Amino acid sequence: MKDFDSLIPDWFKAFVQVGNDLIWSQYLIGLLITAGIFFTIGSKFVQLRWIPEMFRAIGEKPETLDNGKKGISPFQAFAISAGSRVGTGNIAGVATAIVLGGPGAVFWMWVIAFIGAASAFIEATLAQVYKVPDEEGGYRGGPAYYITKGLNQKWLGIVFAVLITVTFAFVFNTVQSNTIAESLKTQYNVDPIITGIILAVLTAIIIFGGVRSIANLSSVIVPVMAIIYIGLVLVILIMNYDQIIPMISTIIKSAFGFEQVTGGAVGAAILQGVKRGLFSNEAGMGSAPNAAATAAPPHPVKQGLIQALGVFFDTMLVCTATAIMILLYSGLEFGENASQGVAVTQSALNEHLGSAGGIFLTIAITLFAFSSVVGNYYYGQSNIEFLSKNRTILFIFRCLVVVLVFVGAVIKTETVWSTADVFMGLMAIVNLVAIIGLSNIAFAVMNDYQRQRKAGKKPVFKPEELEINLFGIESWGMKK
Repeated sequence: MKDFDSLIPDWFKAFVQVGNDLIWSQYLIGLLITAGIFFTIGSKFVQLRWIPEMFRAIGEKPETLDNGKKGISPFQAFAISAGSRVGTGNIAGVATAIVLGGPGAVFWMWVIAFIGAASAFIEATLAQVYKVPDEEGGYRGGPAYYITKGLNQKWLGIVFAVLITVTFAFVFNTVQSNTIAESLKTQYNVDPIITGIILAVLTAIIIFGGVRSIANLSSVIVPVMAIIYIGLVLVILIMNYDQIIPMISTIIKSAFGFEQVTGGAVGAAILQGVKRGLFSNEAGMGSAPNAAATAAPPHPVKQGLIQALGVFFDTMLVCTATAIMILLYSGLEFGENASQGVAVTQSALNEHLGSAGGIFLTIAITLFAFSSVVGNYYYGQSNIEFLSKNRTILFIFRCLVVVLVFVGAVIKTETVWSTADVFMGLMAIVNLVAIIGLSNIAFAVMNDYQRQRKAGKKPVFKPEELEINLFGIESWGMKK
């Protein structure tokens, strides 16, 4: 492992450190919160008032595409994005946030999820509005498309496409494979090289099978993972029912500095809560819209609602489940010198459930993280196709994904996590600025949906009937 890690040049490590300090200390947290509040108010708290509508939307059947085939269903599109959201961030990332930011980090993860759900609604709705037909009879889209077509800024769309491709298909996937390798090594002493080879082979089998295989795999694995994981936490809660109220009190007190367990208290809690919350639920980052664009609903708002639900699913359920297990762990320590990541969660589960806890987590982290690898790859593929239609370039991209999944399993995670923070920060800045600029369109589309619902109709999107003029639309019956 040392030989692989030594290949990372010092200048790159220095670049990552400076980038992290600049992005996270001065810009991104304020932008995330400000944008989330703006979208929450502008949408009249869509993430609360339309919760029933979210569950209704996710159960609808896929629309028939122009070629006569069924499109990816709303549930499958949700599962692809959930497959990317539900991964290392829910297990290792939450543990790191608590260790470095204290229990209060959990509260700030909730806050960023609540306001971020509105951002997720806006970006997914825009992804549907500006999606384009692909060669296989389906659709593709995302920030690169709505930046280029909606804002008429192709250069910025290209910048985003490069950022998301590098961030998800390469950097985030190395984080996922590394966490799987660490977990297997800790529990069963499996050589990371062997783990890397197996993961690379499985990834190759999936990604060369096409997007339908990705949808099918994610829609099966993700719900099963979530049910088992949340069910396990309910068992732990029942076993520790007398500690639940004091634990929630500790989270809230720590969030506002009334009960300090780390240096920097409130600042550390906010930084870690927002940072790891963004890595986990991706609200406003510009990643989930790539999956949202592949669906074929009758109205763009349907996918906006589904993706907002995905943020709640990730943070309020899965991340909170992990946090509860960790905070109930009697051996939990705080600070930079304490154990971090998946090792903390493993120790917590071992205490609550005995050795079975460690075995379960090894299985869970493997399934969660591998589903993320699959979802992350699709985001990269969608943006590679935006940059170039050349099949050779796509083939090379797929090969690089497979190689980096292996590399991630055999190198240290410190530099990889820091690199991920830099690139996801850059992605979020570009995407948030873009969707703020297009917010009037998203709100108009939302109002159109609401108008049709109030009239007792099943909402169907017709761009020409919108209250504002649109350009750059290639779907929804509009010609290029």
